[in-house]
Amino acid sequence: MLKRIFYLFFREGIAAMKEEKYDVIIVGAGLSGLSCAYELAARGTKVLVLEAHSYAGGRTSSFQDRGVPVESGLHRYIGYYSALPKLMKKCGVQLKEMVTWEEKADILIRGEHKKLVLGVAPVFGPKKMIRGILGNRDCWSARDKLSLVPFFLCGFMSYLFSKRLDRYSVTEYANRYHVTERAKRLILEPLSSGIFFLPPENYSAYAFFGLFAPAIPRFYKMRIGAFKGGMTEIMCKPVQQAIQDMGGTFCFSEKVETVLLKNGSVAGVKTGKGKEYYAAKTVIAATLPAAQKILKPLQDRKELKKLFALPTMSACSLQLELECPALPKDITTFGPGTDLVSFAEQSRSTFPKSKGRLSIILGNPRENAKKDTRQLLPVVLKELQELGVNIKGHIKAVRKVAEDNDFYSLEKGSQSLRPPQKTGIAGLVLAGDYTLTSSFATMEGAVLSGKKAAKACKKH
Repeated sequence: MLKRIFYLFFREGIAAMKEEKYDVIIVGAGLSGLSCAYELAARGTKVLVLEAHSYAGGRTSSFQDRGVPVESGLHRYIGYYSALPKLMKKCGVQLKEMVTWEEKADILIRGEHKKLVLGVAPVFGPKKMIRGILGNRDCWSARDKLSLVPFFLCGFMSYLFSKRLDRYSVTEYANRYHVTERAKRLILEPLSSGIFFLPPENYSAYAFFGLFAPAIPRFYKMRIGAFKGGMTEIMCKPVQQAIQDMGGTFCFSEKVETVLLKNGSVAGVKTGKGKEYYAAKTVIAATLPAAQKILKPLQDRKELKKLFALPTMSACSLQLELECPALPKDITTFGPGTDLVSFAEQSRSTFPKSKGRLSIILGNPRENAKKDTRQLLPVVLKELQELGVNIKGHIKAVRKVAEDNDFYSLEKGSQSLRPPQKTGIAGLVLAGDYTLTSSFATMEGAVLSGKKAAKACKKH
């Protein structure tokens, strides 16, 4: 009996000695977590990445649902991004392999069977840009166009020199400079709700101008990129592989429930499966609501006051498999005045195996996220027809993708609540596009936050 006890004790001791030790635990394998993990692994830091899903990507992921490829919402790559393309290049991915470029965007006018075409690439598509500014006379007048000039000029100047813009919504700021109603509907609505789901009445003017301000010094890079495949496959997996090649470890389907504390410091995390992981540093790179849940034991700490005060917003998209393409080209399209705030045909770009594929970002996401496809589809079909797009009788499958309160809110007054990556709590670092960076709720912002979180890990 004593021999048996000694044997078990000896075996457990050897197993404990062999237990993997990590320098940093990163919770979340979205772009912020991947960016942080890459920066740390490149410096020889031993990292463990824990991800609740069975795949990498987070809010920039793609996956299979009953045999149909699905993405976590319609995404576009912006040409002036800097940190994201640098990361991809380090991981062996060139932009031309990842995206196909668009030089224009279409704005369909409800009930008028007209289309306003905007050039979005001043260097790569100058003719389209000039035609967009000077042309489209049957859609909006010279007065409409000129009313936007003081709005944009004063807005960019205020963004550069003052944060008071965050006191105004886009609509309030537009009214201040007497932007015409048609210009607000055809231009400002697509550039606010069409990109970040919030109507211009709620969307912060600071966030609005902040999204486009980086394009000014990098105007020569400005254009829109559609992904050439699922984002997990062509963007996130190469980063994951590069991290693993440098010794990083990934555990998928491992949902973190809470942090483990020791003398007021964060010592590691505990998962829903009851597993405990310990490391000198823990980076919470989950979505904002997930981070708030994981860090609930620390909600009374003054260092995390901004994190718990930052409001959230939802996103909801409808993805339709069709018998034929819904639109003649795979380009970004807006539907102002409808719940179809932006959409795109993707059968020639992101999903080439599909005969037809229409992905739609829906407005009013907080309400639409609660509805099922049977409630949403009739409204979507009706509004598509009002925009001049008829797909009735051509639908093979419909998927709703709802991200309920997964984004930090871009409403006015929210920007001052974005927390820094370095928390002031020993062992704890934050990452995510909701944390403080020069960017906003974008892929670029996520990558930047990951880089800053990696630096914070070294300084703690």
